[in-house]
Amino acid sequence: MSNRVVLITGGSKGSGRAMAEHFRDAGHRVAATFRSGDVPEGVLGVPCDITDAASVEAAFERVERELGGVEVLVANAGITKDTLLMRMSDDDWQQVIDTNLTGTFRVVRRATRPMMRARFGRIILISSVVGLMGNPGQVNYASSKAALVGMARSITREIGSRGITCNVVAPGFIDTDMTRVLDADVVKGYEQRIPAGRLGTTDDVARAALYLASDGAGYVSGAVLPVDGGLGMGH
Repeated sequence: MSNRVVLITGGSKGSGRAMAEHFRDAGHRVAATFRSGDVPEGVLGVPCDITDAASVEAAFERVERELGGVEVLVANAGITKDTLLMRMSDDDWQQVIDTNLTGTFRVVRRATRPMMRARFGRIILISSVVGLMGNPGQVNYASSKAALVGMARSITREIGSRGITCNVVAPGFIDTDMTRVLDADVVKGYEQRIPAGRLGTTDDVARAALYLASDGAGYVSGAVLPVDGGLGMGH
């Protein structure tokens, strides 16, 4: 894969941070957006709130000015507001949809026009096994992540002829700060349900994104790549 300009949203922690490190180590020029914390050394950190259109525009302009046009976009930023359906407020729903779905739409829309002019682009949307299987207490999150599949496939049909691919990575239960606070029995229960017998790592997610961004994946588009140890069985 040639040296590319890569933008990763939500690159300060978890899988986003791991992806920024992997793309950097592969020799790419990498920028990562963040709302708090920091980004890995050697990565251009760009403050950005993807729920705000002006903030998205400013972030892209800075990346274009300092690194060049974005050739690979990894839309990773997302939030959770978990609670059971009957307790879920309108605000719980709207905040998750605004960030995970509408925010992703904003960054993808901003990235595609320069990609179309260049007749090259790799768009990778980070979904979740929850978006494919469902999960109690996550109606908002699962809905937002499931919608990314329809987004990727519609984008593929619209602009796939311009040398642009759009794919989805659907991680399963990944060993991050979020899962490390879970009770040991809960984690053990997850491990028993996962055919691989373990939680995934952020490196597992990063390697999948690297593949989909590569020249070797130029004929892969509109696909969902599960990174879940077999938990979802392709759903």
